[in-house]
Amino acid sequence: MTAPQPLWRGRVLAVLGILLCAFSLRSAVASLSPLLDYVAADFAVPTAIVGLIGTAPPVCFAIFGLATPLFERRFGIERVTAVALLVITAGLVLRGVSFGAVPLLLTSALIFAGVGMGNILVPPLVKKYFPDRIGMMLTLYTTAMALSTFLPPLVAVPIADAAGWRLSLGFWGVFALAGALPWILMLVTGRTAAQPVPSARPTEPAYRDAADSADPAELSTGPIVTTPASSRVFARLVRLPLAWAIAVVFGTSSTMAYVSFAWLPAIVTDAAGVSPAVAGLLLSLFAVMGLPASLLVPVLVVRFQATRALFAVAVSCGLIGVAGLLFWSDAVTIWLWTGLFGLVGILFPLALVLISIRARTPESAVALSSFVQSSGYVFAAVFPLLMGVLHETTGGWTIPLLVIAAVLVVAIPFGLVAGRRRTVEDEWERRHGRW
Repeated sequence: MTAPQPLWRGRVLAVLGILLCAFSLRSAVASLSPLLDYVAADFAVPTAIVGLIGTAPPVCFAIFGLATPLFERRFGIERVTAVALLVITAGLVLRGVSFGAVPLLLTSALIFAGVGMGNILVPPLVKKYFPDRIGMMLTLYTTAMALSTFLPPLVAVPIADAAGWRLSLGFWGVFALAGALPWILMLVTGRTAAQPVPSARPTEPAYRDAADSADPAELSTGPIVTTPASSRVFARLVRLPLAWAIAVVFGTSSTMAYVSFAWLPAIVTDAAGVSPAVAGLLLSLFAVMGLPASLLVPVLVVRFQATRALFAVAVSCGLIGVAGLLFWSDAVTIWLWTGLFGLVGILFPLALVLISIRARTPESAVALSSFVQSSGYVFAAVFPLLMGVLHETTGGWTIPLLVIAAVLVVAIPFGLVAGRRRTVEDEWERRHGRW
């Protein structure tokens, strides 16, 4: 059985590298939208460019999510992580000195390319360096991402007022650069081998037993040796219902997030007649609801096997929130419905935990992370645009909100499959023989 080691023992740089990387993945995306009015005061930013910037994240995440395993296979996971963070740093700095709408779009795409790579790499990094502390590290990781979702909107405007929008945009590059330094130092000093974790059982039987054990953290036992993700592993995932189920859970989470960041202020304004300032606060409430989920979900899944229960809570609260927005909204109850709808944020840390515990090895985790996130972001990229088209066509939010409710309902059977206590290797072996 895996013997948990102190979190910091021999792994300080890995802890810092993972947490700073996680913080940079969201802050890089969330720091622009509050400053668009400031940017527009310097040069014109057409609505079409704003729309493309809004659509670019899931598109870039999907493209570079597919490409990242190829890079990891050739160069190694730590080296690719460092490059991804340096790309984010360069994009943030260059975006801060943009002189027109097109450079603003191109530098944003550069940022999202680096973020797309980082999204794929962090769960396998947790798998490699913290097989004995998966729950704790995923809790810290998802909490860092939750903090970086609502912190930039809170401080971006004050920084812009004090020092200008260019510094406010470029400021977040400090965290991305800081996140790259631990991985660079580990590469330079040759400290990229994970710490061995003692095992009382042979490695292969331990993987099999752990699929049905009380603690999915035991899915990794024995010394951890990282091998590059291969196209063979990725191709096998395409044939597994479990991989598709996790992808749908992740895609549903991403859909709810990007639809809300694009349209929730307009929805609550029309539904309850609130002011734009209150609509902004309601959007912050939606984002903040993900923070307690980030703290609790990894522990509840890893220690108490609560995958299906958490999925049920997320979908139920999301549907109740949508129903409230549709039928019972006023200036008071809108806060309740928005908060309930915000609990769909449970799905994001849930999907990330599943990526780590539904694969036996870091190699499989890289491929599963790539498959799940790329597929999920392709799914999510459709809906912000679809919501706008449906609103424009119907003149209201009833049909768009019903579509969102339908997405949650369709995801239910996939959530049940994702809750199966087995790895993708187990599922392949049950269906096709040896992995």
